[in-house]
Amino acid sequence: MPFETAIEQWREGERVLAAAPAAEQAALLRVEEALVAELRRRLGGSFTVDELVEHYEQDSSWCMELALRLEPELPQAWDARVADAAYGRYVRGAVDFAGGRRLQRQPRR
Repeated sequence: MPFETAIEQWREGERVLAAAPAAEQAALLRVEEALVAELRRRLGGSFTVDELVEHYEQDSSWCMELALRLEPELPQAWDARVADAAYGRYVRGAVDFAGGRRLQRQPRR
């Protein structure tokens, strides 16, 4: 999957979370925070955009499992767009991401 496709999905997840009803916000943000913490555990502190996209493409059933464990009574928390929002938040820490875009690598001389 190209980065451009992934980032659009992640941004859509962020928009969905921002537009969620106030009564659901705290639970959805709790799930997003737990997903970000798990991404940090899985990828570490130093990662690239491509590594995150590759991780996103792989099995993401763990996202649903975590959301279900945290919010078993709130099906909205199990929506894949909550995980997308977590990826969207986490990409900001990639070593080659700044200002909302991926930085181009400079060729070695």
